[in-house]
Amino acid sequence: MNKTDNLIKAMTYNYPEEIPFQVSLLPAAWIRRGAELRRLAKDYPDMIESVPEEGHIPVPDTYHYGSFTDEWGCVWSNLEEGMESIVTGHPVKTSHDIRTLKIPENRDGRLPHGLMYLRLLDLRGFEEAMIDFAEESEELQILIDKVLTYNLIQLDAALPSLGQIVYLGDDLGMQHGLAIGAAKWRKYLKPCFEQLFRKARASGRYVYMHSDGCIHEIMPDLYEAGAHMINPQFSANGLDNLVRVCKGKIPIDLDLDRQLFPFATPSQLKSHVAECVESLYLPEGGLSLRVELNYEVPLENMAAIFDALRQYRHYSR
Repeated sequence: MNKTDNLIKAMTYNYPEEIPFQVSLLPAAWIRRGAELRRLAKDYPDMIESVPEEGHIPVPDTYHYGSFTDEWGCVWSNLEEGMESIVTGHPVKTSHDIRTLKIPENRDGRLPHGLMYLRLLDLRGFEEAMIDFAEESEELQILIDKVLTYNLIQLDAALPSLGQIVYLGDDLGMQHGLAIGAAKWRKYLKPCFEQLFRKARASGRYVYMHSDGCIHEIMPDLYEAGAHMINPQFSANGLDNLVRVCKGKIPIDLDLDRQLFPFATPSQLKSHVAECVESLYLPEGGLSLRVELNYEVPLENMAAIFDALRQYRHYSR
């Protein structure tokens, strides 16, 4: 059974053969420590499956050094090649700008991270967007409708070339909750995700939803809206909350604690993986594990994580 089939079994409680997992290394890690990582990959080919050739490291558009302007007019800036850019120029300054904003014309099927909620913040800037949600002006709904319309168009364009799983991402939470609160998220944004998920599911595909931040209070809403699996962060949500909210009810691809990876000892990292698996495992599924690594993580810590994944992906009780 391939990894996709096994992941689908986990996200549908259909008894996966093993706990699925995914390891990814940021482009910056390959740029800075490529030789070391290539040596590590020889010992862990089951963990580091894609090894770029030296001098040919794939770097997504938004991970390049410098600045660029996207299709909405947002200006993105980046200080380090291989790391994600941030939006530093927000084009929609006023309520009038919201009303005159045109939906981009491109139909390339690109569904970037931050396609809905973060897009509102990118267009307006954080402070203005928070005022929009606080005041609940008519223009807020106009802007949401324009962003959603564009996303539905892009999803239509993307579907013919997508595999069995539609991967969508939007960081909905902050460190301790949602900036706009759960009630306003349900009022304004849950209907948007319902439409996106419904379109993806109508094509016969499965929906995978990523979100950074503390989102445990709206994870049941995302599942109800149509996500088959949600990708939450360990540290922002807390293991106790994830067990309480999700175990046996909402399939998750748990993002292991990236804030721990650079500073823990190898034994602490093995204990971290063990705690997560032992707390969330069910034989019927509902659990997958995700690891993202950058250059600040010591090689011995990477190896410890890989060793733990090798051991615990076959966990059963």
